[in-house]
Amino acid sequence: MHVGTYGAGRILNPKTSRSQCIGGMTGGIGMAPMECPMGDPHNGRVANGSFTEHAVPDHANGPPITDVTFVEEHDPHLNPLGVKGLGEIAIVGVTSAIANAIFHVIVKRIRELPVTPDKLL
Repeated sequence: MHVGTYGAGRILNPKTSRSQCIGGMTGGIGMAPMECPMGDPHNGRVANGSFTEHAVPDHANGPPITDVTFVEEHDPHLNPLGVKGLGEIAIVGVTSAIANAIFHVIVKRIRELPVTPDKLL
């Protein structure tokens, strides 16, 4: 079960906003155990820039997302509509939550993604 709560300003379209957050949470759940972006030390670019090179979960094979909640907030300094972007905000806390859950089970900090069995031993 996974629950996400987001302060995203004024929500203009609740259905697409919820879907955006579910996609971010699914991406974060996959990032922790599966994804391993490799950087090129010469130019700083991501060396494996294709989705064909690592597994990414989707809605069909990911865990159930049971709840997405938006916190109502008003920020008069934000912009005239009072909206914020939801693009990547949903992915931010998921990997650290998974790493903390692992820490509470095996009492070992994992500070590098992906979390693979060799790092747990």
